[in-house]
Amino acid sequence: MIEVKNVTKRFDGFAALRDLTMTVPTGAVYGLVGPNGSGKSTIIRHITGIFRQDAGEVLVDGQPVYENPAVKARIAYIPDDVFYFPQAGVRDMMQYYKGIYPRFDAGRYEKLKEVFQLDERQPIRRMSKGMQKQAAFWLAMCQMADVVVLDEPVDGLDPVMRRQIWGLLMADAAERGLTVLVSSHNLRELEDVCDHVGILDHGHLLLERSLSELQENITKVQIALPDGRPLPEGLKLVHETVTGRLRTLIVRGDPDETLQKLQECEPLFLDAVPLSLEEIFIYELGGADYAVKDILL
Repeated sequence: MIEVKNVTKRFDGFAALRDLTMTVPTGAVYGLVGPNGSGKSTIIRHITGIFRQDAGEVLVDGQPVYENPAVKARIAYIPDDVFYFPQAGVRDMMQYYKGIYPRFDAGRYEKLKEVFQLDERQPIRRMSKGMQKQAAFWLAMCQMADVVVLDEPVDGLDPVMRRQIWGLLMADAAERGLTVLVSSHNLRELEDVCDHVGILDHGHLLLERSLSELQENITKVQIALPDGRPLPEGLKLVHETVTGRLRTLIVRGDPDETLQKLQECEPLFLDAVPLSLEEIFIYELGGADYAVKDILL
């Protein structure tokens, strides 16, 4: 289990993290999402022991991470921009990793050659970005870590390789309880693989829930009412758009209770659909105009 308790981090007076608390259960695939500058990479660097927090605690299975080699040896980390020794190939890095990570599995390294099919002797720095990411996953999957932390992990990979890598991670999570923390802007992909989600904004966690609970607590409804008939009172309306007689509502709360209330209005048309993770992200951050504002800024 990863526990972040009331963590604050400042850089030259700027609060990158503000009293941040989050929990990643053992064996979970946890998606950390948020706009640019929300603090995702900063908290990841705390969880991997690169940064030391100004206040609060960062724990893995109850042990602090910073300056704790025993805990770090149980964490595999793939950053957005991977870095290796200038002339090192994948096999060179494999030999290096074997000396650092006690549980590094050289047998698995040989088996995964069939998946990644890279030239082991070619310097990694001369590979394409996608091939560098493949090399990073090849090495990380052999560390036999208890925790894998990924920052924009599949950026640059083709769809087939993305599926291969997610398949390996999901298999490890199911078979040996691997905990995966992944930060990504590809919310559609996270929706397919994550079972828990945390939404971060301005260094603070807006919410943290299982994906099923998150999707069950907010509903998109399309409704057409008879002329002059208002919506029922008590709806927790997040957003509304109107096109002619058709109204599209984003409503927080139990979907069954929401539909029951709307049925009492005797609508001419009523349909409800669950929101995607991308839509939930947008509305939790302040409404349908967020995506446009983010681009304009």
